[in-house]
Amino acid sequence: MFEKKRIGLYGLAVMSVQRACQRLVDEFRSRPTLRAGSLITTVFGDAVAPRGGTIWLGSLIRVMADFGINERLVRTSVFRLAKDGWLQSTQIGRRSYYSLTDEGRERFEQATHRIYGEPGGHWDGNWCLLLLSALDTADKEPVRRECGWLGFGPLSADVLAHPSPDLGDLDVTLRRLGVADSLVVLGGRTIRGDRAMRQLARDCWNLDDIDARYADFVRRFRPVYAAVSGKSRIADRAAFAIRTLLIQEYRKVLLRDPLLPAELLPADWHGAAAYRLCRNLYLAVHAAADAFLDTAMETADGPVPPPSRSFLRRFGGLEQTGKASDG
Repeated sequence: MFEKKRIGLYGLAVMSVQRACQRLVDEFRSRPTLRAGSLITTVFGDAVAPRGGTIWLGSLIRVMADFGINERLVRTSVFRLAKDGWLQSTQIGRRSYYSLTDEGRERFEQATHRIYGEPGGHWDGNWCLLLLSALDTADKEPVRRECGWLGFGPLSADVLAHPSPDLGDLDVTLRRLGVADSLVVLGGRTIRGDRAMRQLARDCWNLDDIDARYADFVRRFRPVYAAVSGKSRIADRAAFAIRTLLIQEYRKVLLRDPLLPAELLPADWHGAAAYRLCRNLYLAVHAAADAFLDTAMETADGPVPPPSRSFLRRFGGLEQTGKASDG
């Protein structure tokens, strides 16, 4: 039941943490199609990768049960992720242990940089253009798809553009696709037509749809943040569920977002509020969620190792007790 206490910042009735968590889980479980593979991907990226990168399948089956994903669905989803080149398995006795492949780890690192990184700062007005006209027809669609995940949008059939891409991620992607030496990369500036460019950006990247998704994310997770705010202790299991679904839903929107500079965004853009909410809620639950992982997840050597130092840099720096590894 709702408590009578009020939170002035949001003007919302504050429910218990357990109830807020259960609402998230119930909503996820009620969807017509359970995206088991997507949620397992989130668990690997958010929880497994920074803690050694390997997990016993039995541990994964146990933690996914809380989200309504049964053993058969976990096994099927993990098999597909392995078939698609994301995961690899090691058999020790009768137990199977799964870890990221080299390609999977590379892709996760790119996604991690986007999901947990701080929003970009000042834009210098320059653009990065990819000219696809010299590529074979069979190579163009993979480039459009993979560079689309990096935020590039189609200015025309054979021109992709982004105002402030991560050039390191772009180089890795082009080399992985085998087109680094055959695709032309140019730089340029907008000389005039700022208003037209903002409208072009709005249409090219479908910003209205992304903004609506951010607004929905804020609507769903703001009551959860109100529930956990000021709590000195959050149940470990609930914290893990909240953290996992938080990143699952934020990731789904963020990886659609080209992360354009503020100069190209609508004035009422909800992306900034979504980032702040995700960061603050993550800060509130991450330590308790890690305490759950200490006991719930196993490797061949026993419990999963402590989080890596790179984990502690998420969202600008996490305040965490305990010792981090050098990984």
